Amino acid sequence: MKVTEAGNPARRGWFDKQGLRLTAKPYLSGTFATQRLLERLPVEKEALKDLTSGYAGGIFDGPQSRRVYLTAREHSVPFVGSKDMLVADFSALPRLSRVEAESPSLSYMELKPGMTLISRSGFNAGRRSYVRPDMTGFWSSEHVMKVVPDQAKIQPGYLYAFLASRFGEVLIRGGIYGSAVKHIAPEHVGEIRVPRFGSAVEKEIHELIQGAAELRAESQAGLEAATRDLFRTAGIEELLDLRWHERGRDLGFAHHGVTATSLRALNFQPRARRILERLGERECVSLGEVCERGMLGSGVRFKRIDAEPGHGAVRLIGQRQAFWLRPEGRWISPDQAPPGIFASDETVMIAAQGTLGENEVFCRPFLVTGSWLDHAYSQHFLRVVPGDPRFSGAYLFALLRSEPIFRLLRSMSVGGKQQDIHEELRKSIPVPVLTQPDRDRIAATVRAAYKKRDEADRKEDLGLAKLEEAVTG
Repeated sequence: MKVTEAGNPARRGWFDKQGLRLTAKPYLSGTFATQRLLERLPVEKEALKDLTSGYAGGIFDGPQSRRVYLTAREHSVPFVGSKDMLVADFSALPRLSRVEAESPSLSYMELKPGMTLISRSGFNAGRRSYVRPDMTGFWSSEHVMKVVPDQAKIQPGYLYAFLASRFGEVLIRGGIYGSAVKHIAPEHVGEIRVPRFGSAVEKEIHELIQGAAELRAESQAGLEAATRDLFRTAGIEELLDLRWHERGRDLGFAHHGVTATSLRALNFQPRARRILERLGERECVSLGEVCERGMLGSGVRFKRIDAEPGHGAVRLIGQRQAFWLRPEGRWISPDQAPPGIFASDETVMIAAQGTLGENEVFCRPFLVTGSWLDHAYSQHFLRVVPGDPRFSGAYLFALLRSEPIFRLLRSMSVGGKQQDIHEELRKSIPVPVLTQPDRDRIAATVRAAYKKRDEADRKEDLGLAKLEEAVTG
């Protein structure tokens, strides 16, 4: 048996607590050290399963079932998987048939505010998320474990804070089992002991976590409002209800005036051309003109030199985690990398390498501002920096995050397995001009939304810090 420390071998009693499991990870992951720390706390501890209520006692996943995806909002519900539960913007979630979701076999999988979600299988196994107010009416997959707090016994925000803390992380991940595909079982999570610090401390932590969730919901609503405001003001609001997949496939079409710029049929698909024609009916300038003195290109390629956090290192953000609420990218030394790894304020980043799957991030944008200016970014993003002073990055983001522009970008794909966005075609994307007061109003809405997101992060960090203080102090 391997040991983490020569003087701290795995003991026979530990095996009983883990159901006689003979895999090494639970005994070497710090799980038992954390359990002993919590056991020494001079406060009451309760098993998680005694603090939950609802279906299956309040800690459950779900059955494997067929998935019927639809695009019509009136007949579908947003569907959250183990990766989707981590994202900041829910506007691009896949949608599950409402008939399937509300069937007896899946009706209990509906998400309710205050739940804690735990990804229970795969690469992301063990990650946690808090159900925000704007997630009401969402459904989750069988790969997401739900923890439903009994609010007569414990505050939802406090319970999430404990499970999201370093203590909860170690205890949850200590229950991971499996070789190729990792899993966590509800019965292992249910045995986690939750320390109780009294109503005053727990209420303060809960209010911070709940406040963060509400701010994130407001941030999401603000971004959606900015995009709708832009299209409504331009008189093309109907494009937001695009119903792309209901327009039929692009088969057997002809396009005249093809040049050496591109010979790929996808770049001339009729559905995308109709979006261009509708945008062209309004006063527009091209994205290439807007970014002529700015930037419209990919980042620099560079060698990554890993470094430890707190020693001058910066977090490197790649496409996988750029759309998460809290990215967990690797830490690198900025001294060993070119200056182009950072981004200026209000740079729009577009995931520029990937595949054409509906749920892939390829061609999805996000805005770099606030606390995200501290991060470094890989070369796999298309950086959009306006050079025309009439247009701000916030205004461009409100446009580029829309479904019509996403479809235009996808239609400009080039490459084989890994797609890219055509260097010349992307310059032709129309940008509605509007009036300066309109552009300023839309940009202000986007900026306010991102400020709320940063404030939400600060509230959550403060809640976790107060929990840490309660445990270690």
